[in-house]
Amino acid sequence: MKQTIVVLFVLLSVNHIFAQNLKIKGSDTVLPLTQTEAEQYMKTNRNASIMVTGGGSGVGIAALENGTTDITQASRSLKMDEKLKLKEQGKAFKEVIIAYDALAVIVHPSNKVSQLTREQIEDIYTGKITNWKQLGGADMHIVVYSRETSSGTYEFFKEHVLQNKNYMASALLMPATGAIVQSVSQTKGAIGYVGLAYLERDVKSVKVSFDKGKTFVAPSVAGAKNKTYPITRPLYYYYLNTVENRVSPFIKFVLSPAGQQLVLKTGYVPLK
Repeated sequence: MKQTIVVLFVLLSVNHIFAQNLKIKGSDTVLPLTQTEAEQYMKTNRNASIMVTGGGSGVGIAALENGTTDITQASRSLKMDEKLKLKEQGKAFKEVIIAYDALAVIVHPSNKVSQLTREQIEDIYTGKITNWKQLGGADMHIVVYSRETSSGTYEFFKEHVLQNKNYMASALLMPATGAIVQSVSQTKGAIGYVGLAYLERDVKSVKVSFDKGKTFVAPSVAGAKNKTYPITRPLYYYYLNTVENRVSPFIKFVLSPAGQQLVLKTGYVPLK
């Protein structure tokens, strides 16, 4: 009887040692990719249990600070004040770029406007242009959709497309990328922006120009890969040094050829 108890204890201890329970939280842009990677990883690592949730990059970074996530998924890099806060708490961290993404500007499929310059997008989102007829479209009020302020995509779009100008006060801030897709698909005068992996037939992506209308490029994996599409960005994982041994097997899988193949399959841009 004693031998049985000892053997059982040893087996439970071994299972506990090799069990890999991870929490990953943050960017809605990165969410579909991480879910796909986690599902595949758990198929070949039976002792792994990975819980993946969204909420926005800011939410994920806050969870990193308060210790409620093992990995933060983010569609922007950490801000200086976030880095300082972690440093003040004595929390050293690692940053890993896991993939790249193209940010698509979307409208309702019935909208005749099929291309916009960066300046026109800026004027729409800052409230200078309010009707599609000003852009050669129908006489229709523009309904502006944006991610909420905790989103890394919100921050990236403001910095790289609006050149740090403020969003118009009447912009409708949505809690998730999927909500933008749904809202734009149901609103004829709508405009929004989403990660490439979220593009669906229910919405239309427009070509964009960052050279004042000389060339217009549609969002695509190929365009993001060869840098011809101008609104591209890296996607990140952040984790504390104290959990490196636990998280590194999963991150190594994401960076492996098999993991990067899933990046492409899911609609993102692989590192190579």
